[in-house]
Amino acid sequence: MREPRALRRRATETAAPFPPLLAEAERLAATVLLGEHGRRRSGLGDEFWQYRPAIEGDEARLVDWRRSAKADVHFIKQKEWQAAQSVMFWIDDARSMDFTSDANLPRKITRARTLALAAAILLVRAGERVGLTNSDHPPRSGEAQLLRLAEEFTAQGSAQDFGAPETRGMRPHSTAVFMSDFMGPVAAVETAIAKAADRDVRGVLIQVLDPQEEAFPFDGRTVFESVGRSIVHETQQAGDLRDRYLERLAERRAVLRDLCRATGWQFQTHHTGDTGQSALLWLHQALQRGRR
Repeated sequence: MREPRALRRRATETAAPFPPLLAEAERLAATVLLGEHGRRRSGLGDEFWQYRPAIEGDEARLVDWRRSAKADVHFIKQKEWQAAQSVMFWIDDARSMDFTSDANLPRKITRARTLALAAAILLVRAGERVGLTNSDHPPRSGEAQLLRLAEEFTAQGSAQDFGAPETRGMRPHSTAVFMSDFMGPVAAVETAIAKAADRDVRGVLIQVLDPQEEAFPFDGRTVFESVGRSIVHETQQAGDLRDRYLERLAERRAVLRDLCRATGWQFQTHHTGDTGQSALLWLHQALQRGRR
């Protein structure tokens, strides 16, 4: 339990420099469900709130058959506690995320996990529910859920060189946050976001990169290896590859940005050489924009 608690402490420290941000999150817990979103405050009980049309992914047991008999579509009887916002996270744990170019910089996966858990802390304090898109457990609120996320984040990572977003635990009408270097096949990201759209899910992509991956400061004879060493490339003139590499990186970023623009998602690149606080502030604001 020591490592999850240490990660939880680092995430709390990341959130700590933002007293105005925390104050806003606490205020949102009391007002946002009555304001912008037309929802009641979460956690009030099991009283009826509203009907909504059923969509793919809803369980049959949630259908209100009496109300549905009056129309040509199935309706879900939504209760007050079900109106709370759920934010689902996917953090890439593939081998490429284990990279850092400098011992003084965090690994990409460490920064991504800390940012996700810090965001979860703010959301839980605002009365929201948090969960993982690659888990069968439903999103929940509370301190116990934060510790559960920390335990999940510190579990053994994937043996694959590059990760693909998982969506099996994604709940309809929730918000998703995907954090990765997105260096793997982009088709996997497109598929995941298409599945999210089918469930009326919008969200955020955060591309986490090491500064060296952005600058490509190599020249002369260089051996490039993937973190898992399944890919090896040796060149005598690494400098000749710089322009081609930077062009392909820019193309990948443009594809991701266009994909987000077309689906109502938001995109940002974060470098591990920058502060975690700046990324946390951007993510918090992005989540707020995504709910309007």
